Amino acid sequence: MHGDFQKIDSGLLSDRIRDALTDAITSGVIPAGTALDEQNLAQRYGASRTPVREALRQLSASGLVEMRPRRGVVVARLTPQRIADMFETTAEIEAMCARLATYRMTPLERGLLMELHEDSAAAVEAGDVDAYDRFNRAFHEALYAATHNGFMAEQALAIRERLAAFRRTQLRHADRIRRSREEHGEILTAIAEGDGELAARRMRAHMLRAAAALGRYISETG
Repeated sequence: MHGDFQKIDSGLLSDRIRDALTDAITSGVIPAGTALDEQNLAQRYGASRTPVREALRQLSASGLVEMRPRRGVVVARLTPQRIADMFETTAEIEAMCARLATYRMTPLERGLLMELHEDSAAAVEAGDVDAYDRFNRAFHEALYAATHNGFMAEQALAIRERLAAFRRTQLRHADRIRRSREEHGEILTAIAEGDGELAARRMRAHMLRAAAALGRYISETG
């Protein structure tokens, strides 16, 4: 494991450490209440403390860990209800973004969405969750920008950051990345037809299916 991490460009190292810790925490390998030591993690991943510290900062922003006085960094105890509440909230915001973007996006922005969707096919065929996660993020962020509402885009992005760990993890369940891409295609069809209400309903369903996949993944690995 250490060798794999040492070969990675330092700019990406904190992301890889964050992803590895995310998988370990959400699957229960590192249980709630566990104290995480920077030096131990640095040795475990063959890295310096700087990318470890950045990875922990990102996990704190997602709510997966808590920074506690005297105890340092501790794995948070998130209830299934709390996670469900977070997904319900983001589903409504993403639905609003899909509806507004349908009516406001430029042909260039529509083309970018279509291009991202087409390019994500290779990641699905390869079963590459990390690569698909990057396309997935870009797809949703392109939709936020296409609302041409800067404040809404900021809020959608902020909530996305809080849920980033969970949204990535749910892609690991069964054939979820293939189904996720199919749902993106259905959303794009509604957008192409100029039906913002349908795009919103499909986006809401897309997000709630992601939440269901996360629940199944956690129950199967916990």
